[in-house]
Amino acid sequence: QNPDFHGFSTDPHVDVLNMRSVFLAGVSIAIVLGSVFLHYLPDYGLRDWARREAELQVREREARGEPLLDSNYYDPTRLPLPPRQ
Repeated sequence: QNPDFHGFSTDPHVDVLNMRSVFLAGVSIAIVLGSVFLHYLPDYGLRDWARREAELQVREREARGEPLLDSNYYDPTRLPLPPRQ
C-alpha cells in the first residue's frame, strides 16, 4: 500500500513522523554521547601532564631565582666525563 513504508505504522503520515523522530533522537544521542566519550578519553599523549609539569618547573625556578632555561641540562661539575686524548 505505502511505497515509503518505514515499519513504524500502517498510517503513512504517522509512519513518516515516527521515522523522523527516531532518526532525530538517534542522531542527537549519537552526537551527545560521542562528544562525552571523546571529552573523557584518557590523556594518552601526556600533553596535560607535560603542561602541568612545565608550569611547576617554571614556578620552582622562579622561586629559587634561577633562569628558566640553562645551556647545561645537567651540572657539568657533577658529570663524570671520559679523559680527553
